[in-house]
Amino acid sequence: MSLSFIPVKSASDQELLARIAGEIWRGYWPAIIGPDQTEYMVEKFQSLEAIQRDMAEHDYEYWLLVATEQDEDGLEKAVVGFTGGHNEPETNRFFISKIYLFPEARGHGYARRAIEFYEDLCFARGFEAMYLTVNKYNELGIRAYEGTGFVTIDAVETDIGEGYIMDDYIMELRF
Repeated sequence: MSLSFIPVKSASDQELLARIAGEIWRGYWPAIIGPDQTEYMVEKFQSLEAIQRDMAEHDYEYWLLVATEQDEDGLEKAVVGFTGGHNEPETNRFFISKIYLFPEARGHGYARRAIEFYEDLCFARGFEAMYLTVNKYNELGIRAYEGTGFVTIDAVETDIGEGYIMDDYIMELRF
């Protein structure tokens, strides 16, 4: 099975990304942060408006993760998740804002492939590191990032409004 990273460019791509993001978030995060905060964060960070804003104002780049599998009837392609982030030339790093997979896509090495994708991107752009934030209670994510070489460099609590806090570790991978 191969994995492709398809850039999100058009309005229809952005709409698809927002739909996928909402579905993945609603299927994973309520058990960790509760349904109310999940809905708030989907609207604030994963909605079509948030995606368009981040791309237009903060130079975010997004990619759909598309798995291709050969079976007896030919090639089958499926969107298995998405990822996104942006350059930080002032720190000489790339910020990975999102790596999200559908439940059935977890455990197949796609997150590792996404990290490898970002390593290649960082080398091509001349960055010396990449970093991300991960919820302190997202044990699956923390293990996955540690397994690819990330180390925790800080812990932060960020007020995101409406009484909600993001309680995260900052993890970094230096080259």
